[in-house]
Amino acid sequence: MKIIELLDKANDTQISYEIIPPKRGSSAHQIMKIVAELVEYEPPFIDVTSHSAQVYYEEMQDGKWRRHVKRKRPGTLGLCAAIKHRYNIEPVPHLLCSGFSREETEDALIELNYLGIQNILALRGDGHEGKHPSPDRSVNAYAVDLVDQVACMNQGHFLEDIIDGTPTDFCVGVAGYPEKHFEAPNLSWDILNLKRKVDAGADYIVTQMFFDNNRYFNFVKKCRDIGITVPIIPGLKVFTSKKQLQSLPSRFFLEIPEALAAEVEEAKPEHVVDIGVEWAYRQAEGLLNSDIPCIHFYIIQKTDVVKKVVGRLRGVKPSATQVAI
Repeated sequence: MKIIELLDKANDTQISYEIIPPKRGSSAHQIMKIVAELVEYEPPFIDVTSHSAQVYYEEMQDGKWRRHVKRKRPGTLGLCAAIKHRYNIEPVPHLLCSGFSREETEDALIELNYLGIQNILALRGDGHEGKHPSPDRSVNAYAVDLVDQVACMNQGHFLEDIIDGTPTDFCVGVAGYPEKHFEAPNLSWDILNLKRKVDAGADYIVTQMFFDNNRYFNFVKKCRDIGITVPIIPGLKVFTSKKQLQSLPSRFFLEIPEALAAEVEEAKPEHVVDIGVEWAYRQAEGLLNSDIPCIHFYIIQKTDVVKKVVGRLRGVKPSATQVAI
């Protein structure tokens, strides 16, 4: 079922999650155990991130260097298939512009269509030093181009003429940034770019993580003011360590509220998780009271802290199991 259909049919606010595939060569056992833990909370969908190829160099005995290209976290499609067919939960694979040609993207979409997976999140992806397509292949420069490619496939238009070009039926999500994308000169400019993605065919928006609900509400108002009507799902993360006072702003270009930063800075390291859980719970509670269609939790390292928040929201006692991603 499509994400927008799941949200439309829900009687209350849904809670979804995002997970990261294991590193190359690692077992999928741990990540599937994490999925099994999340099933307890009946998520309507689970996002699975994707990662483009990266380059590393190996020095040879003759003094020359050999260039290697590999994906550090493959397995997005396989995990999505397992989530859908083992747990009957809708998976949302991330599709990237960065590191993939349009031909590779079309192949991935065809594979997803065969698997009965109807939902994707279209992202530009970070800059990369990965493989470059050959001259006879094209790329999607921006997420809006990727959305347009999916919309064309939904109309039965493929990159090459196909006699039986059966239309696909994908529901497309895109990213939104309550504190603006770091490359945008201002928030209004960024929201105009977001509207282009919606106009190209995006069905819903998931926001980057934020720690101040006012940022989200202001973002939603600005979106509505310029005519964006699709659902806007807020993304939350539980604060878990002091080092995140620097790492989260530098990596995700967001602001940590003064009250949260001061409380974390003054606390003993072992108490930071409790502060993060309480802050995320208050955030989620405030969103629930504002008739939000869904809350999306980013599970970057482990599930136990998110389960503490969601357990309080849903009245479910969290299990004692703690599994690191």
